[in-house]
Amino acid sequence: MKVRVYEIFKSIQGESSFQGYPCIFIRLAGCPLNCRWCDTPHARNAEGKELDILDIVNNIVFMGGNIVEVTGGEPLAQEGAIELLSALCEKGFTVLLETSGALPLDKVPHSVHIIMDFKGPSSGEDARMLTSNFAILDENDEVKFPIADRDDFENALRIIREYDGPFRKIASPVSPLLDAGVLARWILAEGPPTLRLQIQLHKVIDVP
Repeated sequence: MKVRVYEIFKSIQGESSFQGYPCIFIRLAGCPLNCRWCDTPHARNAEGKELDILDIVNNIVFMGGNIVEVTGGEPLAQEGAIELLSALCEKGFTVLLETSGALPLDKVPHSVHIIMDFKGPSSGEDARMLTSNFAILDENDEVKFPIADRDDFENALRIIREYDGPFRKIASPVSPLLDAGVLARWILAEGPPTLRLQIQLHKVIDVP
């Protein structure tokens, strides 16, 4: 089976609980969402290059490293994404999946660490988020709430109250729309103690 790939590269993981670790990124092309502040529109609209999954995995082995993230665009929009995730797990990699909350997670292999971006009202795509996905997440997974304004923050608090679970919870300011210090003050004043503030590291340091 093949998937449409926008790029494959090695860098420092900028987000999630794996932040700061060397990571190989497989960025798949295309996304059915159109978030107002999307930071990868180039991948969202790209056709990408069709690559065989076995060739991708062999390339990742050659590159070295033990953490691999499949991202996008929206990786789960492609039929072959599940097979790619499974093939990477079978090779013994620590596999991360960065996905929106708009597509079902029920077929994702259990050993994959899911990083689900749950979009708020400012994205324009909040109505497409699937709250049913929260029942699938466990302590190895996490939900990242991109926060661009106060409405996004209030929405994140509501979601955490209604769909709380063992998964980790991250609030990340959408740059440059919201200052991280403002979000920090909101979390200290009203956020649950389980909500973690995180700034996207790859936007702070100069890495590939």
